[in-house]
Amino acid sequence: MISDKTIALIAHDARKADMIDWVIYNSETLVKNKLICTGTTGTLVENALKEEKTVPDITKMKSGPMGGDAQIATLVVEGKIDLCVFLIDDLTANPHEADIQMLLRQCRLHNIPVACNRHSADLMITSDLWGTDYTPSTPTYQKFERQ
Repeated sequence: MISDKTIALIAHDARKADMIDWVIYNSETLVKNKLICTGTTGTLVENALKEEKTVPDITKMKSGPMGGDAQIATLVVEGKIDLCVFLIDDLTANPHEADIQMLLRQCRLHNIPVACNRHSADLMITSDLWGTDYTPSTPTYQKFERQ
């Protein structure tokens, strides 16, 4: 079970209800960790967990369109995020699409697991690897040479 990790939680407006359902379902695990959220998502998560009578350490960044996605991407680059749960609305255009893609790219580059739906988030948060001394290897990027 995950504990003493830093988990980023981000949800687009159309996915915020999914995020809150997921947070409540996983509240026992989440309260043992530090949460970093974009602004509105963080407020909703905090309120939902207050109702559950458990409030973890939550840091709220700016809202996504106001730079929150970029702030979390910076934390990824600095090695301060262990898991990113980003419930994306793929049916609505986002004016800050460049920030969204930058955050997802930084997660990939820095080998940070990123879940973009509840199923993958559940698989990641319940992985046996989280309760071990497992440290992922640093990705290597080298040009493939054909022989």
